[in-house]
Amino acid sequence: MNNTIQENFRTLEWGKTDLTRVPSITTPPPGPKSKNYHERCTRYFKGLSGQVKLFPVTFESGEGCVLRDVDGNEYIDFSSGIYVTTLGHCHPKISEAIAKAAHTLMNAHDFTTPIKTRLVEKLAEVLPGDLNGFQFYDSGTTAVEAGMRVMRAASGKNEMLSCFYDYHGKTYGGVSLGHIRSHVYGRVRAPGAHMVPRPDTYRPLWTKGDGTINTDQYLSFYDDYIDKATVGDVAGFVLEPIQGWGGTIMPPDDFFPKLRKFCDDRGLLLMIDEVLASWGRTGKWLCMEHWDVVPDIVTIGKGFGNGFPVTCVAVRESIKESFEAISASSSYGGNPMACAAALASTEVIEEENLLEWAEHLGHVALEHMGKMKRAHPIIGDVRAKGCLMGIELVKDPKTKEPFNQAGALVYQKAFAKGLAWIPAGHILRMSPPIIMDEATLIKGLDMIEESIGETERELGFA
Repeated sequence: MNNTIQENFRTLEWGKTDLTRVPSITTPPPGPKSKNYHERCTRYFKGLSGQVKLFPVTFESGEGCVLRDVDGNEYIDFSSGIYVTTLGHCHPKISEAIAKAAHTLMNAHDFTTPIKTRLVEKLAEVLPGDLNGFQFYDSGTTAVEAGMRVMRAASGKNEMLSCFYDYHGKTYGGVSLGHIRSHVYGRVRAPGAHMVPRPDTYRPLWTKGDGTINTDQYLSFYDDYIDKATVGDVAGFVLEPIQGWGGTIMPPDDFFPKLRKFCDDRGLLLMIDEVLASWGRTGKWLCMEHWDVVPDIVTIGKGFGNGFPVTCVAVRESIKESFEAISASSSYGGNPMACAAALASTEVIEEENLLEWAEHLGHVALEHMGKMKRAHPIIGDVRAKGCLMGIELVKDPKTKEPFNQAGALVYQKAFAKGLAWIPAGHILRMSPPIIMDEATLIKGLDMIEESIGETERELGFA
């Protein structure tokens, strides 16, 4: 991190947290007001996420990297909503842009508007390669389904391959290419949906004699799988750059460049689902830029509008006319408020040097988590790419047996101390806003380490 960027960030006030005041737990959470609201709401509101079930607090407001509950407790936000408020809560420029649009024009279906024109021109400017064909949607799942339709239209083929532990949303098509397993989505995957293993830097399936990951073996398996397990009608691959829902699972650095060549050599399209990883989260507009790979189709979401529901499907020049074949428009996609949120978020990232800052925070986190790993026997692995971070808890570092009980305890203990964040079974997931200052990042990690130590003692591992 060069000194100029650090100095630029020091002049910003929005991402700084007063650690003499926050976290502040004045009433043990969930407090009485939280419990009251939660009980009233859940009489009617069902289908809660795992993190809410583990810690049913009621949030009231947020500013920057701080969340407040209805009992007056204040928390450091290590979740960003769920990888969404990448630029913190209620960033003034973004809130003002949305409000201005709401007072001007709220929806005009897919007619052209000045704000939409400015947004697509900005996207064509900042995205890598020739990704210059766009459509907008209101959820990540909807964008994924649209991207899959573009893939079928562009290739003229139907079958698609994804990878074990991927996540692509909760519609039938997305679930069929993901790890969610429930009979309510259908007792079989959608026709043409296939899943194959992908390299995992901590749990590799194939290794070389020196113990390093054998990426070529995975690609060889893909060849055999396509030949023997499909009907020969494969459009291409659909996969995440880093598996977020699966636990911040990182690929080796040679995987995506080799997969890009694999697809090119066989006439397959490469669709990357960056709903979670894009728009500054990892220190690049697209996570794939870390490996200098340009996908044919990419989905962008979550932090794209910093909390406002707006997502995007971006495609390369050669296939952008395929949008015409898929009935691509949507009721809410690209409405003026959504475009204003996305454009303002993009401009904030540029103006405040936040791509470089996010990458820097990732290096800081890795160094700090490395020290934690050396000090705690139940930490099997730590990883970070920018502000996309994970800690994997295991019962034994040699067997790598997942430690789900410890994961739930650590999550609850840290939350009770004033850290709002994300559980994933035995993998602790962290996605702090990329505007966070170093001191707050380290404070949050220290709260996690303290909770890990308490859990180790409680479960007899220390």
